[in-house]
Amino acid sequence: MNLPSPDLEYSLQSYFENIEDHDLKTIVSFFKPETVRKNDFFLRAGKSSTKLSFIQSGFLRIFTETEKKEVTQWISTKGYFITDLSSFMSASPARWNIQALTDTEIYSIDKEDYEALHQLVPQWYKLEKAFIIHCFITLETRVLTHLSMTAEERYTAFFNENRELFTHIPLQYIASMLGMTSETFSRIRNKTAHENF
Repeated sequence: MNLPSPDLEYSLQSYFENIEDHDLKTIVSFFKPETVRKNDFFLRAGKSSTKLSFIQSGFLRIFTETEKKEVTQWISTKGYFITDLSSFMSASPARWNIQALTDTEIYSIDKEDYEALHQLVPQWYKLEKAFIIHCFITLETRVLTHLSMTAEERYTAFFNENRELFTHIPLQYIASMLGMTSETFSRIRNKTAHENF
């Protein structure tokens, strides 16, 4: 028998306010443990996203490929959920590639079990709405940060909140995610390091 992750239960409680304990247990019971090995794909663009997953450990990069370059949208870490949300909800082709940057432990619920929650959890309609709202608020916050801050401010804010990423993943992915060229990223990084020396 697979034991549920206490981290998963805690995160679901933060997404679903005032969730009943028995409903929480029901939802968690459908999440199954998986491992995504380093460099393997959790999802490829063009495919349908068929599962929603919680990251127990490791790093997953969300990115797309244009004619000229790869663009990193985000790097998801422990405690976050991962999927191509529009694809998962509408069964449309995914717009994003999701690839493991390290061996990554996840808990996943597939689309069929996710849909079954409508019958099993009486308050699922309200809970799902709260979950989706939480996701969109997170995305809107990222967009606002990207548009309202200077490159240096974005670097500093991200570094202060995600220091471990700077020693575990290629820095060009962070630069892309922050909307910078590698040269600009390196210049800001060197300047910040010098100022803090």
